[in-house]
Amino acid sequence: MQYDHLKKEDEAIHAAVVGEAARQSGTLNLIASENYTSAAVREATASRLSEKYAEGYPGKRYYSGQEFTDVVEGLAIDRARDLFGAAYANVQPLSGAPANLAVYFALLEPGDTVLGMELSHGGHLTHGHPVTLPANVYNFVRYGMKDVTTGEIDYEALREVAEKEQPKMILAGFSAYPRELDYEKFVEIAHSVGAVAVMDAAHIAGLIAGGALANPLEAGFDIMMCTTHKTLRGPRGGLILSQDEEVAAKINKAVFPGLQGGPHMNTVAAKAVAFREAATDNFADYSRQVLKNAQVMSEVFTDRDVEMITGGTDNHLLLIDVVSSFDIGGDKAQETLEAVGVTLNKNAIPDDDRSPMDPAGIRVGTPAITTRGFDEMASKQLANLICDLLEDADNEALQQKVAEIVAELAEAHPIPDSFI
Repeated sequence: MQYDHLKKEDEAIHAAVVGEAARQSGTLNLIASENYTSAAVREATASRLSEKYAEGYPGKRYYSGQEFTDVVEGLAIDRARDLFGAAYANVQPLSGAPANLAVYFALLEPGDTVLGMELSHGGHLTHGHPVTLPANVYNFVRYGMKDVTTGEIDYEALREVAEKEQPKMILAGFSAYPRELDYEKFVEIAHSVGAVAVMDAAHIAGLIAGGALANPLEAGFDIMMCTTHKTLRGPRGGLILSQDEEVAAKINKAVFPGLQGGPHMNTVAAKAVAFREAATDNFADYSRQVLKNAQVMSEVFTDRDVEMITGGTDNHLLLIDVVSSFDIGGDKAQETLEAVGVTLNKNAIPDDDRSPMDPAGIRVGTPAITTRGFDEMASKQLANLICDLLEDADNEALQQKVAEIVAELAEAHPIPDSFI
């Protein structure tokens, strides 16, 4: 994409946009929450739908001129429902955090109790961290892993907390948890105490859509929300799926007019495109390859005596204790890898006593490199390069050598033409 009009109108922004495109092309992205979108998704995002106000829902708008917006949103809803096997879908949330907030607002009263995963054990900020708005409105209590070496959730402790606290909602889902959850247990415990079972599938939505991981809705979850980027390879946005008409009506009302005004119809259109792409055989193959690449990287780290939280992975991400493994902090590990063209993020590990800005861990994810065509062999090579570099992070000659190999890998696995 040339951005000719942008270049003429605003050279500084044009330079930054072109620079970002070049950065993405020339580096390897292991950030578990990032991916590349197809050209079709980006064209929809940049369409004239961005100019249209469409407050309300299809057939019930507050402005005229909605003949095409209603088509777009109707298609997005139908495709989302079909993709995930849901009875109802709201495609308007602007992102994941607003989608979570809408679910809380729809079903809870201020002061109600929510049981969610402890942040340091892999949960998300929006699941009740004290710095967030929901934590100042609702009463969050937490569960975590029984054993960080295996990642097993302490379901008995979860049940005990649920019986004691009587939460109105139990949240499953995560931001940095490498294992698969026992969805049936979550649903059984939630319903046994009269709580709503909610799955935050932000990270793994694409793997669920592609059939590589189990579908929480099939296990009986009442609600599943997710982001539409990450593994789903859509635009930055949110999605809420539900199975009950009354619950769906409450969610719709919470999204609009409760929390948002006019939806971003260009993004809704891009979501519809992404849902269509995710229903293809090619996407199913992609989602399975994401897991294969994560597994082979896990095997390399095991062979290299790297300490991984939970001992490995069942999904697209790995969480590595770099302090124990390489005697460096997460911030230095992130900066060292970025300097050679590999991007990932520093991340806290369970019971981490270091600063959030320099935690003990890093998070590694395979969605973006898989979009670039990485297979098991290339993923294995990259994992070994990470170990080589972090074992001797101050070796400038090694840094130069690794940077050259990373550049070769990036050139050998370019972002596909249909994603440029």
